[in-house]
Amino acid sequence: MDPFLNETRAITRRHFFGQCQVGVGAAALAAMLARDARAADPAKPQAIPAAIPGTVNPMLPRKSHFNGKAKSIIYLHMAGSPPQQELFDYKPKLIELNDKDCPPEFIKGERFAFIKGHPQLLGSPWKFAHHGKSGQHISELLPNIASCADDIAIIKSMYTDQFNHAPAQLFLYTGHTQFGHPSMGSWLTYGLGTQNQDLPGFVVLVSVKTPDAGKSAWGSGFLPSVFQGVQCRSAGEPVLYVNNPGGMDRDGRRRSLDAMRDLNTIQHEQFADPETLTRIAQYELAYRMQISVPDVMDISKEKKETLDDYGAVPGSGSFANNCVLARRLVERGVRYVQLFDWGWDIHGTNPGDDIMNALPNKCKATDKPIAALIKDLKQRGLLDQTIIVWSGEFGRTPMNEKRGGSKFLGRDHHPHAMSMWLAGGGIKGGVTHGSTDELGYFAAENKVHVHDIQATMLHLMGLDHKKLTFKFQGLDQRLTSVTRESEVVKGILA
Repeated sequence: MDPFLNETRAITRRHFFGQCQVGVGAAALAAMLARDARAADPAKPQAIPAAIPGTVNPMLPRKSHFNGKAKSIIYLHMAGSPPQQELFDYKPKLIELNDKDCPPEFIKGERFAFIKGHPQLLGSPWKFAHHGKSGQHISELLPNIASCADDIAIIKSMYTDQFNHAPAQLFLYTGHTQFGHPSMGSWLTYGLGTQNQDLPGFVVLVSVKTPDAGKSAWGSGFLPSVFQGVQCRSAGEPVLYVNNPGGMDRDGRRRSLDAMRDLNTIQHEQFADPETLTRIAQYELAYRMQISVPDVMDISKEKKETLDDYGAVPGSGSFANNCVLARRLVERGVRYVQLFDWGWDIHGTNPGDDIMNALPNKCKATDKPIAALIKDLKQRGLLDQTIIVWSGEFGRTPMNEKRGGSKFLGRDHHPHAMSMWLAGGGIKGGVTHGSTDELGYFAAENKVHVHDIQATMLHLMGLDHKKLTFKFQGLDQRLTSVTRESEVVKGILA
C-alpha cells in the first residue's frame, strides 16, 4: 500500500482547507474583520458582533440595533393548535349556520388534512363575554386569562403557509419549513447574547411530550451550536448528562475540563473551526450549570401562596410548574424561554380530542398558570421587560371535521386564520388587532403573517429583522426569510 496515498486519504476536507495558505478560516476572518470595521463606523448601521468571537465568550450581552422595550421572551406554545373559535374569535354567524353546508366558494380548490366531501359549519358550543375595561371578547373556557384582558393584545388575523404540525411549527420558529434553519431563540441569543453566564441563554420546557417538529423547533441550524436551546426538566434531573459521572468530584471535573480546553485550543489554532470554540464554551457552561441549574429549577423554594396561584406542585412535570420556572429563569436573566404544552389537536375523533371534553380539560390545566404568570411578572416589575406570547402553530377550520362519521365535535387544521395574543414589554394591552370574515375562514382585516410576528418580536427586543443576518449558502439569511417582505405589527405596540 502506498503510504502517501494512505496519508492523503486521512486528510479530511476540513484539514485540507485548514492547512491551505489561504484557507476558509482566513477568508472568514477577513470577512469578520471587515464587518467589525463597518460596525465601528458611526455613520453605518450598528452590526451584530461576529458569532465566531475568538477568545470572547459568544454568549456575552451585545448591543442591540436600537433600544428595545423588552429584555426577555416567554413563548407559550399550545402544540397541536387550539380552535380559535372556542377561545378568542367569537363568530355568531357560525352559531346561526351551525350544521349547514359550508358555502362552496370558501372550499373550492382547498386542501384539508382530514376533511372529506362537503363539510358542515360548526358554531361554538361555548359562551363568550366581554372582559376588562377594554371589553376583550374571551371564552368562558379561559376565566383566569380573561381577568388579564387589559394586559393582553389579541391578534385575530394571523395566518400561516402551512397546515400540518411539523412544518407549521418549523415555520413559526425558524421562518422556514425545511430542517436546518435556526430557531427564534437561537437568533435572539446570536444577536443579543444573554445576561446570565451561568445559565443557558435559551431554555426549553416541555410538558407531556415533544412537539411534532422535534428538537429542530429549538435548534441552532447553521448558526454555531452554542446558540441552540437547552431543554430543562421540572421533574427528575433538570438537564440530562450535566452531572458528574460516578467517581468524579467537582475538582476532578475542573481538571479534566482544563485539559480538554487546552487540547481544543490547540485544535482551534490549527484548523480555525468555530465549532471548537463552541465546544469549549458549552463545556464551561455545563460546568457552571451544575451549580446554577438545580437552584433555579427548584420551585420548592417558592412561597406556598405563589405555588397555589399557579397550581404548581414541586416534583411534577406539569405546565404549571413550567410557568413558575419560566418566571424564575427570566428573573435571572435568561433571554428566551420556550414552553411547549402538547395535546391541543382538537379533531373530534373521540372524547380525548374533542371540543366538549378534551378542550376544556386542556384549558383548565393552562388557564390558571398562564394568568398567574402574567400577574406574577407584573407585581415583580418584570412584565414591562418581558414579552409573553401565546399561540398554536395554525388555526382550525370553521367546519366540523366529522372524520369517519364521528359524532364528536372537532375542527381540522387551517392555515388561513388563527388567533394569538401577546403581553408585556412594549405591548399595548387591551387591544384586539385584526379580524376574520363572518365565518372565521380567512383573515380579513389587518392580516398578520407568521413572518410579521417574528419581525415584531425582534423589534421589541431592539433588533431589526433585516439586519440580523448570517451568511450561509451565499445569502444573508434571516429569521423572517429573504424571499418575503415582512412588517412590524405596529397596531399592538405601546
